[in-house]
Amino acid sequence: MDRKASVSRKTNETEIFIKFDLDGSGKANISTGIPFFDHMLTAFTVHGFFDLEIKAQGDLDVDYHHTIEDVGLVLGQALSKTTDNKKQIVRFGDNSIPMDEALSRVTIDLSNRPYLVYNIPTDLKANGGFDVYLAKEFFQAFCVQGAFNLHINSFYGVNEHHVLESIFKAFGKSLHMATRINNKITGALSSKGTL
Repeated sequence: MDRKASVSRKTNETEIFIKFDLDGSGKANISTGIPFFDHMLTAFTVHGFFDLEIKAQGDLDVDYHHTIEDVGLVLGQALSKTTDNKKQIVRFGDNSIPMDEALSRVTIDLSNRPYLVYNIPTDLKANGGFDVYLAKEFFQAFCVQGAFNLHINSFYGVNEHHVLESIFKAFGKSLHMATRINNKITGALSSKGTL
């Protein structure tokens, strides 16, 4: 089964191209114009054992929001293409990752019912132009277009970088787990017979 997809999106605000391979080896070639975002997406890719290429240009002079959200939208579309209507996949994924003083847990259900729960510490020290609220926009767009239920719970942490890195790594590991093929599953894993 070839679980690769290429997706493009062009608007007046952004131009995004993504190549995504669910069964890769952790190779990242990412350029969004936002170095910290590239770093987080690379962590997601490496720890999820995906291959991911992203070329994004956006109106960064306005702010980072449009680019970050649109990358999430396109990546969600790529995920939908690679999972073939969720047939034969394990469907659920869950992982916790520490990063120094931070600990985060990400739980996924590839359910065709998009929903985001996003709980983070409220007293984080800001790191600059990219913050935990911009990350929320990325995850919201990703789970809506990818049609999955996503629970992000960062239990504690002081440094915003550490909290975000623990989230992105746990997200990669959880998505890897949820997208694995199980030959015992003939269609979608659901007592209803469909998702």
